[in-house]
Amino acid sequence: MNKKTIADVDLKGKVVLMRVDFNVPMKNGVITDENRIIQALPTIKYALEHDAKLVLFSHLGRVKSEEDKAKNSLAPVAKRLAELLNQPVNFIPETRGAALEEAVKNLKEKEIVMFENTRFEDLDGKKESKNDPELGKYWASLGDVFVNDAFGTAHRAHASNAGIAANIGTTVAGFLLEKEINFIGGAVDNPERPFVAILGGAKVSDKISVIENLLNKADKILICGAMAYTFYKALGYEVGTSKCEPDFVDFAKSLLEKAQGKIVLPCDVVCVKVSDEDAAADFFGAIAKAEEKTYPVTAIPADQMGLDCGTGTIELFKKELAGAKTVVWNGPAGVFEVEKFAKGTIAICKAISELEGATTIIGGGDSAAAAINLGYADKFSHISTGGGASLEYLEGKALPGVEIINNK
Repeated sequence: MNKKTIADVDLKGKVVLMRVDFNVPMKNGVITDENRIIQALPTIKYALEHDAKLVLFSHLGRVKSEEDKAKNSLAPVAKRLAELLNQPVNFIPETRGAALEEAVKNLKEKEIVMFENTRFEDLDGKKESKNDPELGKYWASLGDVFVNDAFGTAHRAHASNAGIAANIGTTVAGFLLEKEINFIGGAVDNPERPFVAILGGAKVSDKISVIENLLNKADKILICGAMAYTFYKALGYEVGTSKCEPDFVDFAKSLLEKAQGKIVLPCDVVCVKVSDEDAAADFFGAIAKAEEKTYPVTAIPADQMGLDCGTGTIELFKKELAGAKTVVWNGPAGVFEVEKFAKGTIAICKAISELEGATTIIGGGDSAAAAINLGYADKFSHISTGGGASLEYLEGKALPGVEIINNK
């Protein structure tokens, strides 16, 4: 990586502004997955060990109303961070103003101030998300050095990354951002071969540019999840009531022609029959109760919905993965939230984890959640903390949150 990192600058006695990604899932004020906090710890600890006066900030969820503010405070995150670091974290429940300025002014070396959810600023004209120049300038005025360690928002130019960087002398990457760039960038730009990409999830439209970019880079692209049904439609197959994007059928057809055998689709699918009414009322409940049956992809019944890949596909994908030296996976194989439709996703996790001498990367989002929830977190070389950012990186796009960092 040709960008400066936190290890390239002197931190002693400096007020270090660190943008972290603490956008963690919470239920009733309780954190349900603290992976993003854990991933930020090496950079935070490094700053403290090198005598920085540390100011942490992040967004959490979307804030469109006062109600959203009430449920998206970073206070529980600050509390958990203090426990993980075994030291106090002075949480300021404001995004600007006298209380925050005083707390920063009084910071001593090795101490931490953390301020409130940056998206609280979005209530008044989306000042954070639209990179309000005055807001970025204000936050920059609080510190001496800016460390961007939030890969999850690196694909967006917000006041809390691009805005600060435009108004401060030194901008460097944290260790997590460096790791993301090295793993995902390395996989796409200089992979050890064979390079196999697995793309799942709901929509072809979400991954158009990813597929186009990877057709020029990967040796094989395995397609799974609901997006496969748009490809089946392009081949003239019946897809029943499965999720399908009719507007992208012609595009899927052109991709298959362009791929010349590089794209591998599931050969069988697990289907259920559910009424529109039941699915609308309680989708997960309805499919959990329904009786499932596996069909070849050429024989999906018109009144059934595909929800996972079958055992034939699992064997097919294992064969395609055999001997791979670089694997990037983005998007689950089925509705993994329901146990009986998680088999394809579990099998992909297992097959990737058993590859010898391979660099294996999960590109954030639902596939990362699945791997973590299913107990495979430590079986991969890298699990990205940024769903949207990793997708755009796989597309070959320049990320604003990376571009702002000073070159070495």
